[in-house]
Amino acid sequence: MASNVTISKEVFDFLTELKKNNNRDWLEAHKPAFKKHKSDIKLFLEAVKDNLNHHDEIEKMKLFRIYRDVRFSKDKTPYKAHFAGSFSRLGAHLRGGYYMHIKPGESFLATGFWAPNKEDLYRIRKELEMDASEFRGLINQKEFKTIWGELSGDEVKTAPKGFDKEHPDIDLIRKKQFVFVRNFTDKEVLSSSFLEEVDRSFKAIRPYFDLMSDILTTNLNGESILE
Repeated sequence: MASNVTISKEVFDFLTELKKNNNRDWLEAHKPAFKKHKSDIKLFLEAVKDNLNHHDEIEKMKLFRIYRDVRFSKDKTPYKAHFAGSFSRLGAHLRGGYYMHIKPGESFLATGFWAPNKEDLYRIRKELEMDASEFRGLINQKEFKTIWGELSGDEVKTAPKGFDKEHPDIDLIRKKQFVFVRNFTDKEVLSSSFLEEVDRSFKAIRPYFDLMSDILTTNLNGESILE
């Protein structure tokens, strides 16, 4: 397991300066530094991926581009003042995803289901409508909550169409996203144990992924829908 890869304070210093000088001229003048920090973050993400592959199967790792899409945004600053990466699980039978966000004062890990498609969202809601006890039992386990806290994500105000707003599990059924987020201080991100803590966090989400993968690859009778 990779263990000696760290994130340097220089990465945070660079991102802090980029936030203050978010323009093309500044970034062009600091291109060598940007390329070095980008390379260092990619190395860290590769180490995260290597660790993940000891207890999961990762199909793809992605380091997000620093360029912002400003077409539909009031904020026209051209660059993101953070580094971020994601990890996709392998195949149709392994569902859920991992995300890492590195930004001074706002670093976090996120896991789960950010944008389930219409069919997946309906399937999850039907499962929760039928019986949410296993789902609740898992996300309320003490060890799980210590690491990942509460379920988060956008939700509808009352009830999705076709569901009873008085249902005892409507708090779960109204969710549009099923995400867990863990925040980290700058000191934690820069520590020598951060890589290990990222892996411990991602490993702890696995029972949740296993349950959701089982739901999303079967019908309400528990029969596989995969060919």
